[in-house]
Amino acid sequence: MANPIIRIHNSATNEVIDREMTDAEYVQYQAEKTKAVADADAQTAKDAARQAVISKLGLTQYEAQALLD
Repeated sequence: MANPIIRIHNSATNEVIDREMTDAEYVQYQAEKTKAVADADAQTAKDAARQAVISKLGLTQYEAQALLD
């Protein structure tokens, strides 16, 4: 399978270059994509844990926000 295409746009000259990612760029792209998914999953877990604590305390989200601000 070919690597994804990169588009480079020079706004000064309005030149547009489309080229295939190098193997090194593709590896970096995959690593960044994996990290972004992991970060999103971690944030979702953190939000769920926070909501569970708020629910256990019997607070509304507004009351909890007032305590945390």
